[in-house]
Formats: sequence, structure tokens, C-alpha cells
Amino acid sequence: MPIPDYQAIMLPLLQFARDQKEHSLREATNVLASQFKLTQEEKSELLPSGGEGRFYNRVSWARTYLKKAELLNYPRRGFFSITSRGIELLSNNPLEIDAKFLKKYIVKLF
Repeated sequence: MPIPDYQAIMLPLLQFARDQKEHSLREATNVLASQFKLTQEEKSELLPSGGEGRFYNRVSWARTYLKKAELLNYPRRGFFSITSRGIELLSNNPLEIDAKFLKKYIVKLF
């Protein structure tokens, strides 16, 4: 399976945060890599710049978009948690979350 894009990661990331605990990006990346059944080679694939893992980067972008939509928040440096808005969204059992879907949640996009 190829490394999923950041949009394919959005819903699983939000579902991961459903427990309402604080989570680090590294923890989320490890859990989601297992969920997506990434190989060790895919997990260690770097961006062309060589400075960061490709999958880690995509999880980070998914988290950023979910924060902009106020579905996740950053309670302290390096950690995120779900918001009441995120819990409410998950209660509607969305089939997917992508950038187009989030437009109705994001007032000001970058």
C-alpha cells in the first residue's frame, strides 16, 4: 500500500484522538502507520529534503488542517487533543474527511 496522503489520514487521526487524551504527533504516527499497514521501508521513507519522514509529515499536515477546523487543539507544546466540535463530528459517523469537507469548518484557511 502506498503512503496515504494527508487527507486520507484526517479521519483516522481524528478517530485516534476520540479518547479525549493528549497525544503526541510521534505516538499518532506510530499508531496510524500500523493501522495503514505501512512497511518498514514506507515508515522510514524521507522527504526529498531528507529532513523528515514522509508519513510523519503527512500526519502533521492532517493535524494542522484538523486544528484549523477546530476539530483538534494543541493543549501544550507537541501535543494535541480532540475538541468538542471534533467529538460532535465523529458522532455523525463521517465516511471521510478531506480538505473540501473541512471548508465548512474552517473560517480562515491559511
